[in-house]
This record gives sequence, structure tokens and C-alpha cells, in this order.
Amino acid sequence: MHYRTHYCGNLSATHIEHHITLNGWVHKRRDHGGIIFLDLRDHTGIVQVVFEPENQQAFYLADTARSEYVIAVSGKVRKRPEGTVNPQMKTGAIEVLGQAFQLINRAQTPPFPLNEHSKVSEEVRLQHRVMDLRRLDLQANLKLKSRAMSFVRNFLEQKDFIEIETPMLTKATPEGARDYLVPSRIHPEHFFALPQSPQLFKQLLMIGGLDRYYQIARCFRDEDLRADRQPEFTQIDMEMSFTDEAQIMAISENMIKNLFQTCISVTLPEFPHITYKEAMRRFGSDKPDLRIPLELIDLDDLLTEVPFTVFQQPAANKNCRVSALRVPGGTRLTRKQIDHYTRFVAGFGAKGLAYIKVNTITSGTAGLQSPIIKFLPESVIQAILDRTEAQDGDIIFFGADTYTTVSNALGALRLQIAQDLNIYHDQKWCPLWITEFPMFTYDDQGALTPLHHPFTSPAVSIEELRAAPEQAGSRAYDMVLNGTELGGGSIRIHDQAMQQAVLDLLGINKQQATEQFGFLLEALTYGAPPHGGIAFGLDRLIMLMANAPSIRDVIAFPKTQSAACLLTQAPGKISQKQLDELHIRLNIRQKPYDSSKSQ
Repeated sequence: MHYRTHYCGNLSATHIEHHITLNGWVHKRRDHGGIIFLDLRDHTGIVQVVFEPENQQAFYLADTARSEYVIAVSGKVRKRPEGTVNPQMKTGAIEVLGQAFQLINRAQTPPFPLNEHSKVSEEVRLQHRVMDLRRLDLQANLKLKSRAMSFVRNFLEQKDFIEIETPMLTKATPEGARDYLVPSRIHPEHFFALPQSPQLFKQLLMIGGLDRYYQIARCFRDEDLRADRQPEFTQIDMEMSFTDEAQIMAISENMIKNLFQTCISVTLPEFPHITYKEAMRRFGSDKPDLRIPLELIDLDDLLTEVPFTVFQQPAANKNCRVSALRVPGGTRLTRKQIDHYTRFVAGFGAKGLAYIKVNTITSGTAGLQSPIIKFLPESVIQAILDRTEAQDGDIIFFGADTYTTVSNALGALRLQIAQDLNIYHDQKWCPLWITEFPMFTYDDQGALTPLHHPFTSPAVSIEELRAAPEQAGSRAYDMVLNGTELGGGSIRIHDQAMQQAVLDLLGINKQQATEQFGFLLEALTYGAPPHGGIAFGLDRLIMLMANAPSIRDVIAFPKTQSAACLLTQAPGKISQKQLDELHIRLNIRQKPYDSSKSQ
């Protein structure tokens, strides 16, 4: 009886009167009026097994079962009695009359209930991940991920892509985040780096004539703490030769549309194309959530002559902006809530958050409530109301500062208010492409840095790039869905002179360039084809498809936000013998003594 003939979740009315054997875990045990009910669970679902006292041996053994015991049962499938059907269960119309019971393994009391509604901290779930994996909702996420990977492979291979593995032990390259380093025992004082992406290798594959490559690649980034990031993650990586942006975006969009239709029966709407400049102007973000009907509205031309310097000075500065965000029904916000939003935008560099509550628009300024209207002429106030299309009951928030600060602050406020007040379109899925990104941005020290990576092709000539690098556009593109970046890519630099010009502008001299990626620069001299590609974050994609709250819910063994594994207690210390073999000597600096901890 040890081996099953059927799976729990696959039983249905078609199996009535069949004699079957099931294996699984005891999900729940109930004793009602001398009859024992066991909910038996395996990876397909749950079915109710009933043991009646007439079958003494099976009844006695079933009575000893407890939560998470591993058992085998045999019996006959039957229709549930009238009034006991459970429409919430896939198998709720039938049950199994248990006729034989076998205890395979006992279990300790689980650290938390294994149902999807149990309130358990994520720390406890990650510490006991093996038990957490038994939850059917988490298993469903992992099954969805498996189906998605299978679909992607089939789709791309039908488009003549070939799957090629690239090295996991490679050399550190500038990708925008810190590398995980691996010391070499054979080469003392030298280190491998785990790949942040297969970027350079997939370009080399194109130069090597492979034409169309893909890989479901493991990547590693030693980044600072972020809720939606993991130190190791998976991406769908693609590259094509003799192509352009339109062709790459068309194949990618077709793949994602078919993926959603095949795996979760969702038909995605058309993907509008929005330039980076338009996205920042309208939404304050390069990954806008188009489900939200709120937009930023520029007011600079209305405020260049007003006596209110808080607005007038940034309005007159070409590097600044004054923008408004109208929130329908926002007059219901209390002063406490407005103060909360003021502190919220301060986290993005805003010095304050001016507002106007529109109580009765036909009453003029008397129908408005705001600490700033006394500083603005009535004609300007009316022009603001007209441009924002304000109506009774609305609130208008204002941002006035550098272009970046206003965009970041009001863009984040737009998302927060939409979430707090549930301001969304009826359309559940809103994909789009962001195009025409700038080639460079400035870092905190004022130095040029690539917005994507230094191998992205500029949209200008070498001469134009050198003359005005801060104005140069790039041939980059991002796919965005519901405010989340699904994937990003670009046409790559295939000309060695252009690549050298980009490196020069970034302050990477020839010696540094040769040391870091001289192999790529040399390869570019041997006839590189025009090429480009894109990479999708698989974990983030599945998180959206599964409507999961975190990417940790679609990864079997995730790390915490501090990049630690609570299950295995990694990272951990290594022995002195291992250090000696690697020719490594630790130089651990003692932390300053904190006297408050001794009290």
C-alpha cells in the first residue's frame, strides 16, 4: 500500500467508486462524533479522507495521526453527503472512505500553521523554509515559474535562438553594483567575480557569429539593502545580431504577451511607446504605473513673474521645474495626512509640500483652502485651476525645486496617494515601453556615469557625443508593467572607436579599460556585427504574474534583505586551513565600544 495510485488534488467525481491509494501529509485532523476526518495534502492539493469506527484497525491508526505526519491511505472515493460539499476546495464534492492506513513518518509540531491565511513573520518563514515550501500557495508560485521558463525556452528556440551557458567564474567589470568575489587557490592574490549579468559574454557570442543567443541566467550583485532585490537572481537574457530596436522590442513583446496568455490566461493590451523625457515630465518616473490616472502638470510658464520666490525662482531656472499633482477627492485628506505626505516627499529631497484644497471652485479664492494662495495673484490661481482641470473636492499638491527632485518627489507621491486612496483605472494590466533614454547621467560627485551601462550605443555620432555628452541620447529601451521594470536592453556599441570614446568620457583610461575588458575591445576590432538585446528579471516577472507580495515568494530559497540565508545561516565563517589554502589573511577591525549596551 506504500505507493500511491492517484494524487490528492487530482481526484474528482469521475473517480467515485474507484479504490485508490494516496500518499501525503496530514494537513488537518478532526474528530466529529466518533468519525475521524483527515485532510490529506500533497503537491497537487488537499482531499478529505474519512475513517469510520466499523473499520477498527484503520480507525485506530488514523486516530494517532497528527499534523504533518507522512502517511499512506487506501480507500474508496465517494460523493460527499448532502450539505457537506465544500465549494472552496477543488476536491470539495468528493471524499475518500479510508479502509487502510499506514504511518510512514512522524513529525514534530510545525513552527507555524501551513495554511495561506496564517499570520507568520517572514523571518520565521525563511528560517523554516522547508516547512514554508509545503504551503500550496508557495508551491503554486514555483510551478508557475517552472512553466514560464519552459514556455520561454520553447518560444525562443522557435525563433532560432540557441541556449548557451556563459561562465559563472569571470572577471570583475563595471556593471553599476559591487561584485561577489571568489578567491582563487591556484592563482594566489587573484580573484574571480560572479557575474552581475552575462553582458560582455553575450556580446562576444554575437561577434563570434552565433547570431541569436538566449540563457536563463543566474546573476549576482552585492547591492545595498532593497526590498525587491536579491543578491542572486535569475534573468531571461537575449541577444541578436544584425538587428535594431524595433525588431528586439517586437520579439520581446510577443514573448511576454504569449507568456501571460499561456501561463495565467491574461491578454495584455497594446504596449504604448513613451520616451524617457515624456515619462519623467508626466509621471516623474522612468517606470510609470499607467493604472494610475494621476499626472504631473508643469506650471513654470505661469509662475515666472509671481512674487512668491518659492515658485518664481525654480520656474525661471531651466534646470528646475514647478509642477502640480491634482488628486480627485483629495479635500478629504486631513492635516495630519498632509503632514505625513510632506515628510514622505522630504525623503526624496523636497523642502516642503505646498497644496491648495478646492472646496468650491465657483467661489473664487474664497472657495479655496491653502497657506499659499495669499502669495499668488488671482489670475495665476485661476490659470492653475484651469490647467489642472480642478474640480470641487480636489486637492492640488505642488513641487518646486530641481527637475530631478520634483520628478522624484511628486512621482513617488503619485504612487503613494494612489495606493492610499485606491485611485486606479479599471484596467488591471498596463504595459509600456520606455525609449530614448539619455546616454549619461551625473553621479553624486558630479561625474558622468552611464544611465544603463557603458556598452550601450549612443544615438549620436562620435563627434556629437564628445561635443555634448550630457545631451546625448542612447539606443536603450525598458519594458515596464504596472510600475515595475520587467526588462531593459539596448543596441550595443559595435564600433571600437565609439566604444573608446564612451570610455574616455567616463574617465576610464586605456590601461584601465584593457585591464577590465580588453578582451571585448580586441574582439571589436575583428568585424563586430550590429547587435543588441534585452534581459528580463524572471523573479520580478513571476512575482507580478502570481500577484505575490515579494520576489522572495517566487524563489525557493531566498535571502533576506540583508543578503543572509536564515535557513543555512549563510554567509558563515571558514576555517583557518581554508584561509591558508587561499592565501588570505583576515584584517578584522574592531567596532567602537558602545557604552550604552553595557547598561
